[in-house]
Amino acid sequence: MPADAASASNAVLRASAETLGEALVAAGHRLAVAESCTGGWLAKALTDIPGSSNWFEAGFVTYSNDAKVGMLGVSKEILDDQGAVSEAVVREMVAGARRKSGAGAAVAISGVAGPSGGTVDKPVGLVYLAWSLGDLDWVRRVEFSGDREAVRRQSVALAMSDLLDAVQGKKR
Repeated sequence: MPADAASASNAVLRASAETLGEALVAAGHRLAVAESCTGGWLAKALTDIPGSSNWFEAGFVTYSNDAKVGMLGVSKEILDDQGAVSEAVVREMVAGARRKSGAGAAVAISGVAGPSGGTVDKPVGLVYLAWSLGDLDWVRRVEFSGDREAVRRQSVALAMSDLLDAVQGKKR
């Protein structure tokens, strides 16, 4: 990605994080994130915002399966049966992030960012995201295009935008 495009993309992520933070404060929620393929990028984007300590509770970077089990309580049996990139695993990741942090909102991301690691069933670009807000929980399966950075960047952007919609009452 050219420097100008990266700078513009970073500005969009920053604006999204600011808007999300304002919405979380207004709604009285604190946020926890559980990340795998994004490696902490979502937590970084959120905590780059001054005052994020008012609404950001915790971030879990659980890149390995052992970390998912140990830090978030993801079932080893589900990991063995369905793999880390699956609906069941992100559901357990988001639940674990809320349980371990006590936050009222959480987001989890797991995927195949590439350039290797993809299979016929789980191609490069496949990402599962899960959200939990109050009593609302949902999962999304997405196949992003682009290189490793593009897949990760798009994952972070979607994580923020979908949660913002929910906080603002646009998703039920």
